[in-house]
Amino acid sequence: MGLEGVIGKRKSSTYVSRRSPDWIKLKCSQRQEFVIGGYTDPQGSRVGFGALLGGVYDKDKRLRYAGSVGTGYSIKTLHKLKAELDKIETADNPFAKATDIPRNARWVKPILVAEVSFSEWTRDGHIRHPSFQGLRADKTAETITREKPVRSSAPKPSPAAMPKVSNPNRVIDPSTGGGGIQRLF
Repeated sequence: MGLEGVIGKRKSSTYVSRRSPDWIKLKCSQRQEFVIGGYTDPQGSRVGFGALLGGVYDKDKRLRYAGSVGTGYSIKTLHKLKAELDKIETADNPFAKATDIPRNARWVKPILVAEVSFSEWTRDGHIRHPSFQGLRADKTAETITREKPVRSSAPKPSPAAMPKVSNPNRVIDPSTGGGGIQRLF
């Protein structure tokens, strides 16, 4: 439906105008691969690099800048990835006609592929709220293009096809203090 997410609430809770463990926001996210074309220097106490600069190839085989990814890294990952970036550093900007790339960018040969989760694409073709998930050694940079979400064409199940709940009060996971259907909805 293209919504940002859904709200989950305990069935017995009432609305309050503050954060509450009885109401939670479950955000939808997207995930895809991006070609690493550069990075920014670290700032403050950060080590390795600040953010990766990622892009996707368009239909004319030009690498289009899609945004910077500054979160999702462990200290170990920052060090390891910086060592890889140092090996492929170049003086040439691999992105086609991008004007919104950070000024302190350092360029790399566009051969590494990163998997990134993000909330949405902006109108100008950038990703919002990106987070690094890892490198993809099984994909080549030249194959990375912007993916288009496909809505399911499967029919919605009829109420008769929905599973029957045998015991809605049964405790399923005692470690969470929760239990059955009654406590979850």
